[in-house]
Amino acid sequence: MKSIHFRRAILPGVVVLGLALTACGGQDDSTSANAGDGTSGSVAVDGSSTVYPLSNAAAELLNEENPDIQVTVGEAGTGGGFEVFCAGQTDISNASRPIEDDEAAACTDGGVEYTELQVATDALTVVVNPDLDIDCLTTEQLKMIWEPGAEGKVTNWSQVDPRFPDEAISLFGPGTDSGTFDYFTDAVNGEEGASRSDYEASEDDNVIVQGVSGTSGAMGYFGYTYYEENADSLKAVAVDSGSGCVAPSPETAQNGTYGPLSRPLFIYVSNASYGDKPQVAEFVDFYIDNLPDITEAAQFISLNDEQTAETQSALDGLKG
Repeated sequence: MKSIHFRRAILPGVVVLGLALTACGGQDDSTSANAGDGTSGSVAVDGSSTVYPLSNAAAELLNEENPDIQVTVGEAGTGGGFEVFCAGQTDISNASRPIEDDEAAACTDGGVEYTELQVATDALTVVVNPDLDIDCLTTEQLKMIWEPGAEGKVTNWSQVDPRFPDEAISLFGPGTDSGTFDYFTDAVNGEEGASRSDYEASEDDNVIVQGVSGTSGAMGYFGYTYYEENADSLKAVAVDSGSGCVAPSPETAQNGTYGPLSRPLFIYVSNASYGDKPQVAEFVDFYIDNLPDITEAAQFISLNDEQTAETQSALDGLKG
């Protein structure tokens, strides 16, 4: 498998990927059974900005072996991705949360049958400006800061805990189309979509990175990969969900000790696209066959053995 490193440029509306691909010896034939077989055509992917780097890395790696397949990957957010997916406008939808009942109903109405494939695990990461002297927050403190009604009431870190700095709180976070927004509000505030509204919202995680790193007293949240890519300009906060402060990491996300902010990441594949478009089938097969290497190289948290078996079983059902 080839190694891959990428960093997304922080430019409004523009994504720039620099890929350094280096051969690492022979490749197992099973990881590229279809690659380079003359298949061509386009594959449309949209959805979660959290899953975007992983799917884009898979597309770039496939393109190294078969440049005749053009995979376009958007990042409209999980909710926005499902809107176009269930309308039959995309082949694959990236998602940082499971599909919801109303979205599933929209797919049924649109005649879109799909298969859910878990592709990674995530530690939803709370970050603060690196100069802020705060290293751990309880889930109750997170709720105090982010719950509806906190507008105009919780505005200073010393209000959250007298031991915290006397410094104004500035908040940055995902927009309402984001699956990360849905997951965080449910896990922290107890209801999906329940959040204070006086924060800087963006569907582009790089905007959140810029806001938190460049603003004194700032806090934000997004997927673990975006923290890893920007660890030199952000501080990850440990979270105490009742058993002490636990920092986000691949290990704590996989073993469950990170608590309610550990979450699965998915792609949803249109069954019709997989069956009718050889290029979609080739991309999905390549994605899952190479998943351990892609997740590691793209700095995502790999699936454990049980999750890997479930994903492979779901893909086998799609092939069947």
